[in-house]
Amino acid sequence: MKTHIIEEPQLDLKLIIVYLLLATVFLTIPPLDKTIIRTILGIPLVLFIPGYVLIAALFPKKNDLDGIERIALSFGLSIAIVPLLGLGLNFTPWGIRFGPILATLILFSLCLLIIAHSRRLELPGEERFEISLNAAIASVKGEIMGEKNRTDKILTIVLILSIMVSLFTLVYVIVTPKQGEKFTEFYLLGPKGKAADYPGEVIPGNPINLIVGIVNHEYSDMNYTLKVQIKNNTFLERKILLPHNETWEKPVSFTINNTGSNLKLEFLLYREGNVTPYRETHLWVNSSIEEIKTNLTGGQDI
Repeated sequence: MKTHIIEEPQLDLKLIIVYLLLATVFLTIPPLDKTIIRTILGIPLVLFIPGYVLIAALFPKKNDLDGIERIALSFGLSIAIVPLLGLGLNFTPWGIRFGPILATLILFSLCLLIIAHSRRLELPGEERFEISLNAAIASVKGEIMGEKNRTDKILTIVLILSIMVSLFTLVYVIVTPKQGEKFTEFYLLGPKGKAADYPGEVIPGNPINLIVGIVNHEYSDMNYTLKVQIKNNTFLERKILLPHNETWEKPVSFTINNTGSNLKLEFLLYREGNVTPYRETHLWVNSSIEEIKTNLTGGQDI
């Protein structure tokens, strides 16, 4: 009776499996998804792993490609594959969102990893591609110092330098991100959280319920003051401390005592230390005691 021995994946495939597990944990589980490790693990998932597993599936033999070619093609193919996967997601019910993108990249990598492992098992052990640090160093030395013409050596050196410069540039951009435009979003929503159902007819003394939203894009913590007023008559004042890139969206309730038609109900947002509004918006309302009389008499004039 023949015994089938299940062979373990080779070192590079094992490392990818471990990497995918770590990436899933640090990209999805709070508070780990807020750490710098999230970014460090996320970059290879987009720029290297998809191309590497595709190369591993297409070229299972160690002599198919040398180490430098595998690395260069892994970066290049990843840059080509990821947008195509995103384009495919765009035509699915899930759309291009973080969760579906992450799941697609991981499933794609795992499927190709299984194919790569299966194709390597079909080859004799000495022909299978495997990672060996000494072999990798020897391969690089052979490319540079071996018996190749001068043009090939120069192209090899340029390729290695290009990869190194690209990696250092990528790390620099991540560590020192460029500041964009500084601004604050300020908006009003109706009581149901939609840009609708704003009050048009109000009664003095009756609560007015709205939702106010503030989004801080100032690249620093901000102290805001929210005021609601009509003709310098303030009905609500609230202090708000909001960290960078955070959103404050909460219901507010207040009453007014003004009466009249087409009253400008102003919502003013001040930054700390400023006496002039930084952001403002408004509603036009009609405020009348007559509505109270109508409500009390069931619609009959008194």
